[in-house]
Amino acid sequence: MLRRLSLRDVVIVERLEIELDAGFSVLTGETGAGKSILIDALQLALGARGDAALVREGAARAEVAAEFDAPASLAAWLDEAGFAAEPTLLLRRTIDAQGKSRAWINGSPATVTQLREAADHLVDIHGQHAWQSLTRPAAVRALLDAQAGADTRAMAARWAAWRQALAALDAARAQRDTLERERERLAWQIAELDKLAPGEHEWDELNAEHQRLAHGQALLDGARAALDATAEGEPSADALISRAIDALEEVQRYDAELASVVEVLRGAQAQIEDAAHTLGAYLGRREPDPERLAELDTRLGAWVSLARRYRRQPAEIPALLAGWKAELAALDAAADLDALERAAAEAERAWRDEAKKIGRARAKAAPKLADAVTQAMQQLGMAGGRFEVALLPQDEPQAFGLETVELRVAGHAGSTPRAIAKVASGGELSRLALAIAVTTAAAAPGDGAQTLIFDEIDAGVGGAVADSVGRLMKQLGGSTQVLAVTHLAQVAACADHHFVVAKALQGKATVSEVHAVTGEARVAEVARMLGGERLTSTSRAHAEAMLAGNSR
Repeated sequence: MLRRLSLRDVVIVERLEIELDAGFSVLTGETGAGKSILIDALQLALGARGDAALVREGAARAEVAAEFDAPASLAAWLDEAGFAAEPTLLLRRTIDAQGKSRAWINGSPATVTQLREAADHLVDIHGQHAWQSLTRPAAVRALLDAQAGADTRAMAARWAAWRQALAALDAARAQRDTLERERERLAWQIAELDKLAPGEHEWDELNAEHQRLAHGQALLDGARAALDATAEGEPSADALISRAIDALEEVQRYDAELASVVEVLRGAQAQIEDAAHTLGAYLGRREPDPERLAELDTRLGAWVSLARRYRRQPAEIPALLAGWKAELAALDAAADLDALERAAAEAERAWRDEAKKIGRARAKAAPKLADAVTQAMQQLGMAGGRFEVALLPQDEPQAFGLETVELRVAGHAGSTPRAIAKVASGGELSRLALAIAVTTAAAAPGDGAQTLIFDEIDAGVGGAVADSVGRLMKQLGGSTQVLAVTHLAQVAACADHHFVVAKALQGKATVSEVHAVTGEARVAEVARMLGGERLTSTSRAHAEAMLAGNSR
């Protein structure tokens, strides 16, 4: 849950820190005192969009920090993202006067997207216009899916795969003639290159062999001359080295230093003998081969001819052939209408299987949600009213499933529930939004966000209904942390903790402050909410009675 919220230089807040506890807390104060600033600041720490207008006039930057108890559901995410795992989770955000934003999680730099991802496990905020979402089909589906525990990501992925398969099939049908002409062209070109059957490194090998054969006589003459000079001529290098060795061996006994020279000469003699042996073998197997030379001329000519035709370097011919074959295979696949039709049918079947699974989860959750909201309505000035969650089959498949979700309401006993956009007034919609918010938040308190915030969602509510709103929020505070911004004294009197937001003039600047109130200060605030700024003994007595009644 949210433990601490700190603000610095945010709009009209110079420096503010509020510590929160479990249960039901309320924020009250005059209009314009800065209650909404606190919620906006918290949303900023949770990754909401921010701009330079949030920076207090004259300040360099605005800063918000929100400290939570770290939920177990975030442990794996924190570890994967590289953030320190600690008992508390600290989200911090700054925005400077130029609108540049920076964020941190547990002291490490973070992205705004990461703040939003963490926020999903921490806070659920219901604003004063929450009723508007009740008329939006996507929001209504998301509401029911959340209650059903239905993860629609797999269905969305299979829908996208089905759409892609259908697009490939339609493209193949539309381009059948074009694809066939392209296929014929590629097949003809491939056949030409296949006649050559070029090896991957053959071009370099052919050139090397052609060089040897084209200069065959010169190579033989050079090898013969080298052999004569080393071993078979007169005098030869071998004979001269032998003579040098003999001369030194006669005198080396007089000077041991000459022994090393003899060893060097013997090594040179051995190398010359090896070279002579190699040259002899080379001459033994090298004879001019005009027929092979002619074959090479023909083969190289075929390579050059194809390379010129397709405007490539000869060495690129093997890669060109491989590329054409890959293109032909792709065209064959694209032109295989039977295979594409089977793929589209299989993708549709996979999507329908997932959509039916989601549909069953929705059908199971819909009556439970309807019954729970109906019960809440009885306490919110809609006695005898009834709430329904209808699943309507779609004429055509949609990405969100096989059915759409419609919320229906009967405002009083005996009437038939109809779509809320057609029969509910603005006041009824607000009360319905409140009933749904309280119901869905209480449905699975351990599975969702740790903290539930109602930002003036009770606007337009009064009288006995306001008493019910306060009791519902207090009841909800028994299982999750609830924070409400309210103008209703009845709601404020039900709170476990009460904070008052006020603005004051400091020097020439207006600043906003927040204080926890108890005892007489709380009585005075509830009395103000009941009767305005002029406190009377009647309003004070009424406030004391309300607080006493809700403390039991």
